[in-house]
Amino acid sequence: MSEYQWNDRFAEADFAYGREPNDFLRESAAAIPPGPVLCLAEGQGRNAVFLAARGHQVEAVDLSEVGLARARELAAERRVAIRTTVADLEALDMGQDAWSGIVSIFCHLPEAARRAVHTRIPGALAPGGVLILEAYTPRQLAYGTGGPRERERLCHLEHLKEDFQGLVWETAREVDREVQEGPYHHGMGAVVQLLGRKPGP
Repeated sequence: MSEYQWNDRFAEADFAYGREPNDFLRESAAAIPPGPVLCLAEGQGRNAVFLAARGHQVEAVDLSEVGLARARELAAERRVAIRTTVADLEALDMGQDAWSGIVSIFCHLPEAARRAVHTRIPGALAPGGVLILEAYTPRQLAYGTGGPRERERLCHLEHLKEDFQGLVWETAREVDREVQEGPYHHGMGAVVQLLGRKPGP
């Protein structure tokens, strides 16, 4: 989807993917060490706000200014602070050894863009830092309950593990699970879940 299509979706009255955090992130958040967290393709801020409430300094990045405006509203409603940045992820400077956590929830990029973004993430994590990722797999096309319809944007476990060289996998699996996250992710889904840690203290 284009920036304009995302703006239209995020301008709808309901939060497109709900106000509560992603289930896998909720289950995994305790693995993130204290420190700053970067949320990629964060949309309307549900995950960033959750992590800020856990005490992290959070930067939420998305292509859609409309989505990030809603994220700031949600943060104010929950009485937490987040930083928001409008950016194309391919052009985003994530820094080096900078983040205690990087979170990618249902961020579906074309293959070349996916690799360009993902291969920078291990270097951007601080030693001991954690990547948390959930995305739909190609089997999601049979469910039709959310996610992109273009197969190349869907994620295989083995391809993702190749993207993130140098991380140690604490969770790396493909599962089918019930996804109830707003009107656009609603029903049984085929997902890949990753929790990887950069070696270090």
